[in-house]
Amino acid sequence: MVKLERAWRIFATGLSFATFGLGGLALRILYFPLLQLFVREPKRQQRLARLAVHYTFRFFIGYMRALGVLRYELEGVEKLARSGLLILANHPSLIDVVFLISLVPNADCVVKASLANNPFTRGPIRATRYLCNDSGPGLIQDCIASVKAGNNLIIFPEGSRTPLDGTMQLQRGAANIAVRGPCDITPVIIRCEPRGLTKGMPWWKVPERPMHYFIRVEDDIRVSSQDVDAGEAAKAARQLTTRLHDHFSRGSQGHVGA
Repeated sequence: MVKLERAWRIFATGLSFATFGLGGLALRILYFPLLQLFVREPKRQQRLARLAVHYTFRFFIGYMRALGVLRYELEGVEKLARSGLLILANHPSLIDVVFLISLVPNADCVVKASLANNPFTRGPIRATRYLCNDSGPGLIQDCIASVKAGNNLIIFPEGSRTPLDGTMQLQRGAANIAVRGPCDITPVIIRCEPRGLTKGMPWWKVPERPMHYFIRVEDDIRVSSQDVDAGEAAKAARQLTTRLHDHFSRGSQGHVGA
């Protein structure tokens, strides 16, 4: 019985990702061309494109839940209803960004350049005008401008998924955005037990029971412009990165409820 249940989850996980890919292709081929045809104003195009991705991702998470691939609990998500947020989260699994965008209607995010060239994700990324991580030194200013424009910018300071051993290595980019903005930080703690869809683990190696996600949106971390005014932005970014590392390391420990 246990083997049969696990075999089903392997099949359901593969089905979920196949559906995800087809959904991205459908948005690119059908929805976004129609959006460009009937909506001429660029900002409205972007807003409607992001809403489409938001609801598609919300459907996808519900779909995976209905198939028995995962379960989840949410806490404090009402804090994400505000505008102009810099949302920083730890990154235990492949679908963390899907979870967060499903909770944030006006989400912006920094995506890998490879995704902008992937046939399944290229359409949504171009239509939503998500930021690409190959834009060089101007990326930090682009991120600050996005937050100041009222977008909710989602960033994973680790840059890639947390290894199975739980050791985090944060990049300084997110802290530089917060310090140089300055932008307050809305931290999100994501826990997943048992671990699955993580770094170095192929999707078909499903855990012994369905993944259980616990996502908690915490109170804002205030960021002062004092250090920037004193010409100490680099130092402040290093200190903030250390603070964030400790914060996310503590938050990601513990056990998810049954």
